[in-house]
Amino acid sequence: MWRNTKRHLLVSLAGALIFTLICGSGILMSLDQMLADALYQSPETVSGDIVIIGIDDRSQAKFGRYTNWDRNIMAQALEVLASDPQKKPAVVAIDTLYTEKSDQPEADNHLAEAASNLYVITASMVRYDYNIVQNADDSNAFYSSYSAVSYHPPYDLLRQVAREGHINAVSDKDGYMRHALLFVSPRKDVKVYSMAYLTASAYAQKKNIHITMPPADSQGHFYIPYKAKPGGFYDGISILDLIDGEVPADYYAGKIVLIGPYSVGLGDLFSTPIDHGTQMYGVEIQANVIESILTGNYKREVKDTPQLGILFVLTFGVLFLALCWPFLLSAALCISLAVANAFVCRGFYTLGYVLHPLWFSGAMAVTFILMILAHFYSSLLQRQRVTSTLERYVAPNIVKELMKEGADSWGLGGKLCDIAVLFVDIRGFTTMSEKKQPEEIVAILNRYLTMTSNCIEQNEGTLDKFIGDATMAFWGAPLPQENAVYLAAKTALEIVEGAKKLSEELVKEGQEELRVGVGVHYGPAVVGNMGSEKHMDYTAVGDTVNTASRLESNAPGNVIYISRAVAEKLGDKARIERLAHPLKLKGKADDFEVDILLSLDGE
Repeated sequence: MWRNTKRHLLVSLAGALIFTLICGSGILMSLDQMLADALYQSPETVSGDIVIIGIDDRSQAKFGRYTNWDRNIMAQALEVLASDPQKKPAVVAIDTLYTEKSDQPEADNHLAEAASNLYVITASMVRYDYNIVQNADDSNAFYSSYSAVSYHPPYDLLRQVAREGHINAVSDKDGYMRHALLFVSPRKDVKVYSMAYLTASAYAQKKNIHITMPPADSQGHFYIPYKAKPGGFYDGISILDLIDGEVPADYYAGKIVLIGPYSVGLGDLFSTPIDHGTQMYGVEIQANVIESILTGNYKREVKDTPQLGILFVLTFGVLFLALCWPFLLSAALCISLAVANAFVCRGFYTLGYVLHPLWFSGAMAVTFILMILAHFYSSLLQRQRVTSTLERYVAPNIVKELMKEGADSWGLGGKLCDIAVLFVDIRGFTTMSEKKQPEEIVAILNRYLTMTSNCIEQNEGTLDKFIGDATMAFWGAPLPQENAVYLAAKTALEIVEGAKKLSEELVKEGQEELRVGVGVHYGPAVVGNMGSEKHMDYTAVGDTVNTASRLESNAPGNVIYISRAVAEKLGDKARIERLAHPLKLKGKADDFEVDILLSLDGE
């Protein structure tokens, strides 16, 4: 028991360590993120405080491609929003860049003047590139992908009347936008906060709402709990509708108005975790982030180290129990824990913590698969052990047939078939037994029985039983054999030759000479499982068996008696000698014609 426990502990320790290292290496990151997206990101009802005005295909159809618009068009849109002082939006965020003076100074002035009548947040951007950054001691240089190479704020006139917030976006390695950037740093001593955060802050201040800063890491990243799928914040309002006066002021009064690209041709589309099948426009991502900040719905991603530690401990414990418990109980444990893990992860997410949902569920899935493989391997070993054990008592071909047919073949019953039956016995064994010690008799008998069983097995026979110093075998069952009689006759000849060789060895050892008598008969017999439900024997019964036994008991030493039925089956393949007179066999009313088998073709 201690050896098994020690082995289980070592296997559990190795399995938990290997899986923990796999999770820590990031190999499963993509699968883990996909599962997390499905488990965590789900649409909810939005507040209605955010309005999106789209720069869409209809507006481009009228004004031309957006990249060719002069700034008077955006100025007109802002003028409409500010036309009713009592129904102005609380904040207007323009999710598009106006970073340099255009070749139309009047349009630049027009946009700046229109923005001055509203609380406007305009877009800026930091350009990043791979850049060499040196350590503080200037000793070793390394490449960093987070090095800012340029900053693009709004042009000066617009910058004087509006606040600027960056619109930099960052995607995860698999291309999905799961994180927002709270700030960017054009220089080490400067932080430019995001348009979403500045918009939410301005709105909260006007509405007297208390908000907190998102829990960002050192580089400004924080997790986005999306609240709406693509289209969830957008009511189909075009900037063209706004300019044409078709949007009532009540629609945007006192709210946050986001103006941004809403056309496939403008390329502002991103893959998001809330809907893997449909991309989301950048302005809608801004809306989701703003909604999260206003509601304080922040999610903190728990560091990997404590999760890996807990994973190792739990996986070790479950693996150990799975190895010690029965298969069904262990399977139920793994399945229930995998399901429970989903509820635990979802519960922590509700509390504001993001866990890796795949890690523990994956460990349970791997454990379950390993249990199935181990159970299969154990069953295979058990089957092999049972087969090997059975083959010590039952002929291998019988064992194979029973294993193939399954449990039903292990019941009592038999079938009538034609078989060739062989009996062999030692002549004068009783006299020999009286002269020698039991240990000597057992040793001689085992050598002799080993020889007879080998001859039978090599010739595809079914070893029925040992009866003292006698051996019984048959051919033609449990599987039919076309050459059953020939194989039985060949076995008889080989046994006689084997007995002669064994006898020579015994004589050299100072023992007595050993001689055998053999009888072979062919005919119908009932073959199957005989006995009781608890104790049974696979054997053959009937007159054919009895006749073969009588032939053997009458055969002189090293002589093979065969019946006429056997002789006729062998035909020209055998050289036989007819007995001068038929034998009177016990149980037979008439005399029985008997032949002596001398040899077979090629033997």
